Amino acid sequence: MKILITGGAGFIGSALIRKLIADTQNEVVNVDCLTYAGNQDSLVSIMSSSRYFFEKVNIVDRSGLNDIFYRHQPDAVMHLAAESHVDRSISSPGDFIQTNVVGTYNLLDTCRAYFDQLEGSKKELFRFHHISTDEVFGDLSMEMAPFTESTQYDPSSPYSASKASSDHLVRAWHRTFKLPVVISNCSNNYGPYQFPEKLIPLTIINALNHERIPIYGAGDQIRDWLYVDDHVDALYCVLTKGCVGETYNIGGHNEMKNIEVVEIICELLQELVPDNHIKYSSLIKYVEDRPGHDRRYAVNANKIKDELMWVPKENFKSGIKKTVIWYLSNTLWCDRIFSGKYQESTSEGKL
Repeated sequence: MKILITGGAGFIGSALIRKLIADTQNEVVNVDCLTYAGNQDSLVSIMSSSRYFFEKVNIVDRSGLNDIFYRHQPDAVMHLAAESHVDRSISSPGDFIQTNVVGTYNLLDTCRAYFDQLEGSKKELFRFHHISTDEVFGDLSMEMAPFTESTQYDPSSPYSASKASSDHLVRAWHRTFKLPVVISNCSNNYGPYQFPEKLIPLTIINALNHERIPIYGAGDQIRDWLYVDDHVDALYCVLTKGCVGETYNIGGHNEMKNIEVVEIICELLQELVPDNHIKYSSLIKYVEDRPGHDRRYAVNANKIKDELMWVPKENFKSGIKKTVIWYLSNTLWCDRIFSGKYQESTSEGKL
């Protein structure tokens, strides 16, 4: 199978590609325009594979997409390309509309034209897998049950609104044009190669550099944390086993407050790289909360467990230790990402 992946140089996309090349015999076409969050250093381990192809194209470029589909003739599409940083969506919402809404439309319509001319088994087996976020469901109170696949959409930020829009477009292209789609909505990802504006890598790197660790509000926002390698296992499961037209929630079963996550990281660093001059937790600084900050996300992942037999392998304790150790062992990767231009941030982040 030849799988076209958009956003394959990003955090989750690169993890997915590393898995596909290492653990399957599939061919992979990586379509990425290499924005600030796209980094080919994350793909060094598989770049020499004869089954890997890279195309530097922005998904808002319709002619570029048409050319890629014509030349590569993919058997499936996994759409991860997205602007995903909530803070950036507040300061520059137009970028999110262009990539997440217009870009998804361009990709869907290119896929529709391509799908319509397919024949036989190639048409029967073709799939479009849209990878989305639990943030489209909005805010949960402590008393509310976790999000299910039928939870009503109620996005809070320009980021989550743009992702909700893209989800609706995908469903519309399935219902109206019969494009064979599957959708997955994931909880907060973490793990190796995550861009350092996100909460977990930001905490690790700032602590090691003895810089402040900013926490929004009281740090009591609750998120469900999903180790990235578990997520990409689930994505491949949804692509290959999921039912056309269905949606699957993917969660890590690890609800935690942001401040608890940061404190655990500080404790791990104190154990792994003790510093006699500073206690890492002393670097925590509470800052003004961001506008429209959702208090809690929680994901009910029973459907993917019951129907596709997927469950996460990592709990937060095991996953966060692997993550911290990876960052400690890959400081050169972090240095290349920073390139002297990094801006401090406090986002939690997904894609």
